[in-house]
Amino acid sequence: MKKILIVAIIPLLFACSAKDADKELSKEDQLKKYKSEFATLKKKISSLEKEIRSESNTDEAISVAVTEITNSKFEHFIQVTGNVEADKNITITPEANGNIISIDVVEGQKVRKGDVIGKLNTAQIQRNIDEAQTNLALATTVYQRQERLWEQKIGSEIEYLTAKSNKESLERKIEGLQAQKDMAIITAPFNGIIDEIHQKKGELAGPSIPFAQLVNIDQVYVEADVAETYLNYIKAGEKAELEFPAIDFRTSASIYRTSNIIDPGNRSFKVRVNLNNPGHKIKPNLISVLKIKDYEIDNAIVVPSIIVKKDFEGSYLYVAKKEGKKLVANKTYIKISKTYNNLSLIESGIQLGDKIITEGYSQVVNGTLISTK
Repeated sequence: MKKILIVAIIPLLFACSAKDADKELSKEDQLKKYKSEFATLKKKISSLEKEIRSESNTDEAISVAVTEITNSKFEHFIQVTGNVEADKNITITPEANGNIISIDVVEGQKVRKGDVIGKLNTAQIQRNIDEAQTNLALATTVYQRQERLWEQKIGSEIEYLTAKSNKESLERKIEGLQAQKDMAIITAPFNGIIDEIHQKKGELAGPSIPFAQLVNIDQVYVEADVAETYLNYIKAGEKAELEFPAIDFRTSASIYRTSNIIDPGNRSFKVRVNLNNPGHKIKPNLISVLKIKDYEIDNAIVVPSIIVKKDFEGSYLYVAKKEGKKLVANKTYIKISKTYNNLSLIESGIQLGDKIITEGYSQVVNGTLISTK
């Protein structure tokens, strides 16, 4: 009955204290009053624990399970949310302006680098090319005659140079017009799939108007923001575990790079993980959860987090200790360094060889007589 009493009295005493608190007191006076009540509670708890310990020496021992502390490996991971991206995911726009006279692909079609995707109207450019070629033919004839005369020392040098300049100028003009005509042919810059066509035949196309979406997701990458506090713990080359909840897929890969810049807005740096994607299962903009190891120690004292309790003094657990011929539960305060996956890394308080109570810990208090299963 006393064991139940120690648990029940704490909230009861707090409730009484809360009801008696004078709301008109200043914050400083309230703090002093609460500290005084806190000290009183600690004394009452200590007194009850002593009474229970005294009675437990005559009661039947409580059966518990104990585990001896040995060296264990402890790993700590951080989890961040990332987004799938693809380097080869672009919006194709024409290099020239003009009406679309043909679209030579359909959505979902695979294309290779250099394949024609669409063509723009080049009638005006072609007319300019034809006119320039006619003028070039005349300029070439004039140049050739002036060249022969100049070789015979007939005529002036200026006439020869002028004819040569006219001919070369028209040749360059035709080259420029031909380049403009080539820009009216829209081609694929790399191997990929036409994911979406934004325009229709007959519409006006131009450098500022999206024409089609071309993607290649044979290789993708996941990029995530990590808090700057982990900057010294996460390096390129370390392994990361990736989960894609939407498609129920998991994989692992090495961290490709970490950003050299801290984002001043959210105090984070970027982490990139490259992935091969042969089946195209992973799509751009898919959400991924990255699990990255930031701490590891081989020889550590690790206990299940569930057996760790807290009171006014801090975190504690129960250690089975000999008192003469009796085995009792000893309330031992510990300092926890890190916690992960229901395991706690103990920095101090217990040592190798100690036997901690792992079953029945909720039925004992400090000094309870125990027996091991």
